Order: sequence, then structure tokens, then C-alpha cells
Amino acid sequence: METKDVNSSTVVPENLNAATVENLYKALSSGDAAKKISGLIASDLEWWFHGPQNCHHMMKMLTGKASPSDFKFDPRSIDAIDDRVIVEGWEGAQVYWVHVWTLKDGLITQFREYFNTWLTVRDLRTPLACLTATTLWQSHPRDLAKRSLPGLMLAI
Repeated sequence: METKDVNSSTVVPENLNAATVENLYKALSSGDAAKKISGLIASDLEWWFHGPQNCHHMMKMLTGKASPSDFKFDPRSIDAIDDRVIVEGWEGAQVYWVHVWTLKDGLITQFREYFNTWLTVRDLRTPLACLTATTLWQSHPRDLAKRSLPGLMLAI
């Protein structure tokens, strides 16, 4: 993971990626989302979903099949790890979601949506990583701490 030199004016790619994803959520919460998100997402976006079949809320928003009033995405945390941005949100005890956005050259190329699913992101890029894999990110919804949800691991 890259870091920013405090004595330099160089912007870290991870910060740009996080800003792009933040702009996406802002655009989705506004009235004219389709126009505002067109420059943020690749036309051949790869999408993957895990959760109840009736909870494809983000894909419905991205395709214009839902309006911002149908489901409100209120990010509680946004974390950038290399070319990925992980966004987490929850509403009460029944709704928990994690979005993992992958960006290339400032454009969102992949989207993974986890709905009512715990997620752990582990780094498996080094030899023998299966023995010493580092946890890079883990679900941490305070409102759902006692709730039992299925768990998945995303390996990068």
C-alpha cells in the first residue's frame, strides 16, 4: 500500500480512488445520478453479488431501475487498499452492506456487493500467503455485533 510523503505535493492513488467512490455515492443520492456517474464507471463494469436475491439495491441504482428514495446508501466507512475501495454501511439491525470497488486509471471497473454478509479481506499475493496471510480489512458494524451473518473472505 502506498503512502503520502507529507513533504510532497504528490497525491496518493488510493486517495484519488476513495474520492472517486465518494463522488459516486454523492451522485447516487442526488436526483440526476445517471448523468453524474457516467464518467466514473466503465461501460463493461464487472459485478458480483452475495446476499438475498431481493437486495440488489446498488445494481438497481446504477442501472436506473431504482431511485435514491428506494434505498439509501449511507456509507459509514470508506477505506482504500491499493486499487480497491471498501465501503461499509448499515441501517439498524436488519440491513448491513459492504461494497468493494476496483478502479483502474480512476475508473471503476469492478463492483462486488455483499448484503447482510460479513467480509474479511486478506492479502494472498505473496508465496505461502495461505499460511501467513495478512488481514487487510474486516467487517465492523457496531449495530450488528450480536447478529449471525454468513461470512466470506475476499483474497487479493
